[in-house]
Amino acid sequence: MAGFTQVKTVVVDNGIEVFYREAYPASVGAGLVAALPIILLLHGFPSSSFQYRNLIPILAQKYRVIAPDFPGYGFTVVPAARNYSYTFESLTTTTAAFLDALEIKNFTVYVFDYGAPTAFRLALQRPEAVTAIVSQSGNAYVEGLGQGFWGGVEKVWANPTPASVEALKNNVTSFDTTKWQYTTGAPDPSAVPPETYNLDYYLMTRPGNADIQVGYLVNYKTNVDIYPDFQKYFREHQPPLLAIWGKGDQIFVPPGAEAFKKDLPNAVVKFVDAGHFALENGALKEIGDSILAFLGEHGI
Repeated sequence: MAGFTQVKTVVVDNGIEVFYREAYPASVGAGLVAALPIILLLHGFPSSSFQYRNLIPILAQKYRVIAPDFPGYGFTVVPAARNYSYTFESLTTTTAAFLDALEIKNFTVYVFDYGAPTAFRLALQRPEAVTAIVSQSGNAYVEGLGQGFWGGVEKVWANPTPASVEALKNNVTSFDTTKWQYTTGAPDPSAVPPETYNLDYYLMTRPGNADIQVGYLVNYKTNVDIYPDFQKYFREHQPPLLAIWGKGDQIFVPPGAEAFKKDLPNAVVKFVDAGHFALENGALKEIGDSILAFLGEHGI
């Protein structure tokens, strides 16, 4: 049985107050928590650790589960004086500092959306730290870039004029686009909890946050540029990997999941009846059970 999920903060990386959620088995005393295997949950755009609120108790029946909010998301606070650079390189640096502050040296990582390149960049720096990977729409191959979403972004990458960047910002931070990410591909869009996309949209309306979000999206090209490095890491280190994606995801499409097997022939690839935010589309239990079974099979 999982204990209750705690919400905490820790100051890292020169003044960033990282908000995170943590849970572990109720039967484990506080003094023994450090010995538990860890699952690190890294969220994506435009969400936060809130997206894992229902998955955490499932995984915390056996594991110590930790889910931070990235800078620019959720309830992590970045002081204006910090003059933070909202890039994936910076996200990796902050995540590494977060792990160091919590004295976490080894972990299974659940990657989703923006969480994937952040974790994979970290793995390039600390390959021995990653014991296993669960990828839920966590992409590392050009085959996974759904053109219905990324086609317009790629045009901005090719010609990032002030006008094109502004248009992209207005589109991707709109309420309609935010809701679309949650409901498209869902077997029953009316069943998606409205607090999910409403919370994301509300947080994006904070002063300056829309600029942060479009900055990350433009900077995502730097991840595509180093996809080959991620793939080399997979080939050389062969981490156990479970790719479990929504078959209706139009942002990171199913061929991106199947592509992992090019470099990880033992990867397990599964599809669930869901869209991008599969945990909100009725696939929560299936995903949770699949993760527990997968990690158990690998002795984690």
